[in-house]
Amino acid sequence: MIVRSAGPPQAAQSPEGGSDPHEVGKRGGPIRWPGESIWEAVSPLLPTFSVEVLPEIDSTNSELMRRARAGQLDPILLVAERQNAGRGRLGRDWLGAEANLAQSLSALTFSIGLPLKPADWSGLSLAVGLSVVESLSPDLRLKWPNDVWFQTRKLAGILIETASVGDVRYAVVGVGINMLAPVDLGLRTPAAGLQELFPNTDAAEALGRVAVPLVRAILRFEAEGFAPLRGAFHTRDLLYGHSVVCSDGVTGLARGVDAGGALLLHTDTGLRKITSAEVSVRPAFASPTTAT
Repeated sequence: MIVRSAGPPQAAQSPEGGSDPHEVGKRGGPIRWPGESIWEAVSPLLPTFSVEVLPEIDSTNSELMRRARAGQLDPILLVAERQNAGRGRLGRDWLGAEANLAQSLSALTFSIGLPLKPADWSGLSLAVGLSVVESLSPDLRLKWPNDVWFQTRKLAGILIETASVGDVRYAVVGVGINMLAPVDLGLRTPAAGLQELFPNTDAAEALGRVAVPLVRAILRFEAEGFAPLRGAFHTRDLLYGHSVVCSDGVTGLARGVDAGGALLLHTDTGLRKITSAEVSVRPAFASPTTAT
């Protein structure tokens, strides 16, 4: 089932023969996606904005990147009920709870694509993560540069990609949120699920919570950059004050982030700024066999 609109989502036939474009069959009954309410809230900000829901795709990020390279540059929210080739940072697979075949729609995966022209792109993943946790729960923390954690486990991941088409740079912001913690799949990072915090929340409700604030946060970042968000990020910083180990072997004490979103690390040789392009970081309080 596809919901696509440059205006309010129009009625469409579902695979089960229904006429509600927001209902998609799943075990346990249909799920109603809040596409129209999201469109109504976002369209004054982005007049050509649309919402699309797909039952299955390789990756929402990959699909929007393909479309951008083909010249489709309008802003869009693309939701996948299931991703079969989801991707994470540094080319890693993103494997959410949808791999648990006993459940359906036990992960929320979506991407927002839009032309963007901030003065400085640094810190965008932090701004996105901050918006997600502020929309969901005060109990969530941000693990620099792009993960959402609940306690000592990963709840959600963020992947940001861009494509340049002529003089337009198109940003694709992908978010994957576990609704249920995946079954034991040998993941390097132990996983959490949003239903541990909100037992009756489903993927559609979670999307309704995060989508509109996230669009606003991206537009604010475009206008103001990361610097105004530094203080808010500090209150959610999982790593602050902990010893961390970088993928290149550098160790030190995490001391927050600078105005551009770089990780500040006190090492034996002094203060070092780490950018997301250089290393991945894992907290020393987590097991090396389970941390990312």
